[in-house]
Amino acid sequence: MIQKVAQGDANVFLYGESGTGKELVARAIHYHGPRKDRPLIPLDCATIPAGLMESQLFGHVKGAFTGAVQTRDGVLALADSGTLFIDEIHDLPLHFQAKLLRFLQSREFTMVGGARPRKVDVRIITSANKDLHRAVLDGAFREDLYYRMAVVQISLPPLRERREDIPLLVVHFLQRCNARYRRAISHVRPEAMEALIAYDWPGNVRQLENAIEQAVVLAEAEVLGLPEFQDFFNVDGVTPPSRLPVFGLSLRELEKWYILETLRQIRGNRTQAARLLGISLRGLQYKLHRYTREGEGNPTGQTPWIMSPAGGIPEQRPRGSQAA
Repeated sequence: MIQKVAQGDANVFLYGESGTGKELVARAIHYHGPRKDRPLIPLDCATIPAGLMESQLFGHVKGAFTGAVQTRDGVLALADSGTLFIDEIHDLPLHFQAKLLRFLQSREFTMVGGARPRKVDVRIITSANKDLHRAVLDGAFREDLYYRMAVVQISLPPLRERREDIPLLVVHFLQRCNARYRRAISHVRPEAMEALIAYDWPGNVRQLENAIEQAVVLAEAEVLGLPEFQDFFNVDGVTPPSRLPVFGLSLRELEKWYILETLRQIRGNRTQAARLLGISLRGLQYKLHRYTREGEGNPTGQTPWIMSPAGGIPEQRPRGSQAA
């Protein structure tokens, strides 16, 4: 999808939790498109006071306000012929959203204190880590602006929903840290890799990168094991899983074990399990039904687990029995 979008000029909206790589995707779109030799200018709405937003975006002329001792271009002028990446756009003040909408419609703006409109050729990429659909319903974000800036929407899943990527990311970050700190860490031990795969990573890829970097910096040997990650897990208030399966299981088998182990620890409450696993209740029910149908529902390998309708403690029925 990134490859297709990169070749055009459509406005792109990136949605994902913090740490999922929204800026990385924005850079990929820019540097794989026809504007790759032109500037990519970032603008973080979360770090700019509301009173300075218009000046930051449109620029200002000398004397436009107290402290404007010289004319200064805004990010739109700096990004002319290139790409402007507006990060955390959900923090854009509501009264200013109309001005951004007007620019997106005309591709013209007027500097603060200026008189003449200026036309620029800029591709706009925006991002948010909050649900803008909900913000629109709550009246905190303009619906017309949302549809204007989200001609193409790319959703970045959290790391807990793509655990199969964790070993690949670990190797990537390990190689990068080895080069940065002149280390020669060869690999991560199986039990440590299993713990990394089982962890939910609320900070997503950025948090995983920090964990690997910390482990490389503190490691005393050329292999990373659980002790190198112990401080990290303790800081986050969690400990590595105590009943990890043997390393070498398929990703599907590992996912099954993790789901059923979560249910076992919270006594079969499906609603709470879905929340902890970061999936929908319907998705959890589908997986449990599949495990039961295949005779794989019990992590002990005995009778399959049939979840009670109330979502509480699961019932155990003999294999092949029919639910009422």
